[in-house]
Amino acid sequence: MKRQVIVAVAGVAALTAAVGAGTASADGSFNGSGATERAIVQALVDRHPTNVIYLIGDGMGTQEITAARYYQGVHNKLNVDRLALTGFDTTWSVKPAAAAPYLPDYDPDSASTGTMWATGRKTIDERISQGPSTAIDVPGENYETVLEKAQKRGLKVGDVSTAEITDATPAVLSSHISLRGCQGPANMAACAKETKAVGGLGSIAEQQVDHKIDVLLGGGRGRYDQTVTGGPDAGKTVAQAAQAKGFQYVTDAAGLAAVKKADKPVLGLFNASNMAVEWSGPAAALGKGNAPAPCVENQRPANEPSLADMTSKAISLLENRRGFFLQVEGASIDKQDHATNACGQVGETVAFDKAIGVALDYQRSHPNTLVVVSADHAHTSQIVSEDASGNGLPTGYSTNLTTKDGATLTLTYGTAGYGGPGAAPAATAPSQQHTGAVVPVWAIGPGSLAVLGTHDHTDLFHTLGG
Repeated sequence: MKRQVIVAVAGVAALTAAVGAGTASADGSFNGSGATERAIVQALVDRHPTNVIYLIGDGMGTQEITAARYYQGVHNKLNVDRLALTGFDTTWSVKPAAAAPYLPDYDPDSASTGTMWATGRKTIDERISQGPSTAIDVPGENYETVLEKAQKRGLKVGDVSTAEITDATPAVLSSHISLRGCQGPANMAACAKETKAVGGLGSIAEQQVDHKIDVLLGGGRGRYDQTVTGGPDAGKTVAQAAQAKGFQYVTDAAGLAAVKKADKPVLGLFNASNMAVEWSGPAAALGKGNAPAPCVENQRPANEPSLADMTSKAISLLENRRGFFLQVEGASIDKQDHATNACGQVGETVAFDKAIGVALDYQRSHPNTLVVVSADHAHTSQIVSEDASGNGLPTGYSTNLTTKDGATLTLTYGTAGYGGPGAAPAATAPSQQHTGAVVPVWAIGPGSLAVLGTHDHTDLFHTLGG
């Protein structure tokens, strides 16, 4: 259902009188104090945003964002706390079947959840902006995405991630493929019916180039170094095909900083795989875990730009009179959660929050910009008691961190490691699993009232301009 709020100017004036914080004029400007009040009045004005910035913390459920907040100090607000309006979204996907109605799958992956906000429709896990089908290896119907609709309206578009740019979350905007693993031409064995050699759209990397996204920044250079095997670009690597189509191609932070003009699309690939994580720290262990220790910060190599820097550069290159759509993903919150790496997870959340700050600073001086922040799905980490002992110890993998308040923050991971009936969890932690909890959604700017309450992830498609 499309979420719209239409409010008369008289209603805006009544609200401002009620909050006692100032007055609103007919054009939506606000004279008074209080950032929240100003944001609410702005959101009540019936107008569409010129620009949309959507920031995704992959796997950043309520526990993950709270862990980052607590580690930084309970009295130190994060940038995400500057967003005025908050709601929750359900994230369930569907299971394969011959036809609707499809049974719900309550614990989704990033491909199906990304498809939800990208297209406004449900699909099965592993699938990228295609509809459900009878089986995972049977392609579904291609769904139009919010990025494709923005391009049709003449907006500039951008896609930024700390993962491989061909990973599921960035891929959902500009690709249609049955399996998320079919990221480059050499990875198409499971998607043989969708290769360019047989008339298909090709791998995720090939489709991203064909979309001519104005700004495409992240990891995944290894996928773009693969050779195209069909169509007019056969024999070129995907990166070479991009350059032949006019892309400016950069591979390090200095190269990105040197890009000054937006007259040609920009492809920046800063790691062969996922980009490096920002923090490191003690490993998780069964039961009580390690002696409390702080995280080691500033671990990102100098040749890789930060997510905040990529976000700032993307905004500067996309800004134009007609408007733009930009998606920014803090990808390795999820990846470090899978790996029971508490400092990696917290550090990536803090880095993501800095990117949120960049977007909010831009929104403050460009109030026609809608900023939305959410997560694709919830994850496993839990904040538990640091002084538990005996039978009260967690049964999973725990890490004890010394926060900037000087206290102990204990995170435990318990969605993997089954050791058999009556046995302890496996001694070596396998990949922890997602969870099916609702995820928070924050917003500010024109149209931000749409996030209030509890909705489904598919509703974000309309909020973002679909």
